[in-house]
Amino acid sequence: MTPVLPNAQLDWDDQGRPHSRAFDDVYFSDKSGLEETRYVFLEQNRLQERFAALPVGGRLVIGETGFGTGLNFLCAWQLFEQHAVAGARLHFVSVEKYPLSHADLQRALALWPPLQPFAEQLLAQYIAIHPGFQQLVLDNGRVTLTLLVGDVMEQLPQLDAQVDAWFLDGFAPAKNPEMWTAELFAELARLAAPGSTISTFTSTGWVRRLINAAGFKMKRTPGIGHKWEILRGEFLGWPAETPAPAAVKPWFARPPALHGERHALVIGGGLAGCASAASLAARGWRVSLLERHEALAQEASGNPQGVLYLKLSAHGTALSQMIVSGFGHTRRLLEHLHRGVDWDGCGVLQLAFNAKEAERQAQLAGAFAPDLLHLLDRDQAQVRAGVGLEHGGLFFPEGGWVHPPALCQWQARHSGINVLAHHEVLELRKVDDHWQAWDGEQLLASAPVVVLAGAAEVKRFAASAALPLKRIRGQITRLPQTADSQALATVVCAEGYVAPPRLGEHTLGASFNFHSDDLAPTAAEHAGNLELLEEISPDLARRLQAASLAPDALEGRAAFRCTSPDYLPIVGPLADPEAFDLAYDALRKDARHAPQAACPWLDGLYVNSGHGSRGLITAPLSGELLAAWLDNEPLPLPRSVAEACHPNRFAVRALIRSNAVKNPR
Repeated sequence: MTPVLPNAQLDWDDQGRPHSRAFDDVYFSDKSGLEETRYVFLEQNRLQERFAALPVGGRLVIGETGFGTGLNFLCAWQLFEQHAVAGARLHFVSVEKYPLSHADLQRALALWPPLQPFAEQLLAQYIAIHPGFQQLVLDNGRVTLTLLVGDVMEQLPQLDAQVDAWFLDGFAPAKNPEMWTAELFAELARLAAPGSTISTFTSTGWVRRLINAAGFKMKRTPGIGHKWEILRGEFLGWPAETPAPAAVKPWFARPPALHGERHALVIGGGLAGCASAASLAARGWRVSLLERHEALAQEASGNPQGVLYLKLSAHGTALSQMIVSGFGHTRRLLEHLHRGVDWDGCGVLQLAFNAKEAERQAQLAGAFAPDLLHLLDRDQAQVRAGVGLEHGGLFFPEGGWVHPPALCQWQARHSGINVLAHHEVLELRKVDDHWQAWDGEQLLASAPVVVLAGAAEVKRFAASAALPLKRIRGQITRLPQTADSQALATVVCAEGYVAPPRLGEHTLGASFNFHSDDLAPTAAEHAGNLELLEEISPDLARRLQAASLAPDALEGRAAFRCTSPDYLPIVGPLADPEAFDLAYDALRKDARHAPQAACPWLDGLYVNSGHGSRGLITAPLSGELLAAWLDNEPLPLPRSVAEACHPNRFAVRALIRSNAVKNPR
């Protein structure tokens, strides 16, 4: 795992301008940073005319090396706002190794009053910015900012995107040579859309020659201020003499773009379905959200309090990367909800309840920055929690609890979403270019695109029946707060969890039952939850008078979590299972075979499921991932993580495993 990346370390001059200690360089011109940005990056990439030419539903993707203070982004956003039609979108992707702290970003952007309305929106969402891919949704989804936090040559190779305009804006080549290498420029070429433009403030000869060698045609042009010349150019194409980048395996490649009516059916009104619907609606899709119950969030997404629980790995696994990115995305969404009733950022404390857990937590504390997680000893943990504890543990200051139905309802409120309650889809039929949703003999709805988001119920459809989803029953217990239990100030987790009170009740849970299909709460599992409470905090158990509570008199609810064998969600386009096995049959004989056959996609059929007990963290970002697949946008996750979540992973593994079974060593 990459070492923890600190925030930018800044000094401020007597004019209030920031200066990087690490690179001994300024973030913007001491003459006029605003005019320089507009001239070097906006004018040279012809952005005004390109924004004005975007149609409704059109989009421009800008890529940048070096986010810095966000000045270039805000100037581009302002120009987009001035010249693009209402239905167009801007997607800005920027790499930053040392992101500014919130306080420093606020101080730096205060220098530019003309950008204040845009800076305020950015600052409101500039929360939980941690290493990896971090997606910020701005201007009600009209503008997307994807920050790649980390070393440029670790982040850009994982980006799946087509970039229309490049801003090369690292610190000066003499100060930061790592941002001006042949390897980096090859990545810019790999990501460049046909006709992509590029500009930079430097005119250094060796930089121009290296960019040209990557497939761009650069030319010097008059500069601005104290810069005599700058560079601008266009992408001509991948150089014939250079080996082409490795092709994406066909079963992970993007399906052909869908043209025509932008209407989608989303089946399932829980966290995954509402997130999928909201992400599509923000991009101008008309969405019919089909829910079999009388209202949204009636199953696993209906608990009164869910926890932003981060089960991480110190080794940078795909799941860990997904969780860090998903946590940031959800945490930013919650800013739109009513704090104290819909959610509370009270922090989450994971107790080090045995030696193995203490060792795991120590590794995590060494791998992540303290603003994401840090260790507390027992005394510090008790102060933070407000109740007596037997152990210290790992504290997540930005975590907390969420009322999942509130998040679902907020997402489904978009004007482009039509919620259809009491609509239970039992069968899908493809007729011409539309998917039809049927309940027996009744046609419920039809559209060119369907997203299956009904947890394990997606297995009822032929195309997704083979997905290895399993249901795990979980039961929570609702405990009335007491005068003494109100002291609990943070979520505390061990084998179970207990949350501070919401509307006079604590949520306690949750049980894991692999063998029951009955959703009626049981006294036995209430008793088990009370045992979990005793393990978390005997003091809190006393404050809640748990010993006097009769399990058969307690209130609670049970629901089914839906999980996959590798604990990653299942998100992406679906293929025809039989045709897939035929197309890639060679994998049965040779796992390293690289077939060229196009994947037999089921055009317009997608899935978003398998979130287990992490749906609050993984489902909203998975909605963005689905929308990126459908709208051919930059993916909001590293390609390796998107592949690790892809539905086709199981079919590929099954083919390879059949070879191993036939030919055991």
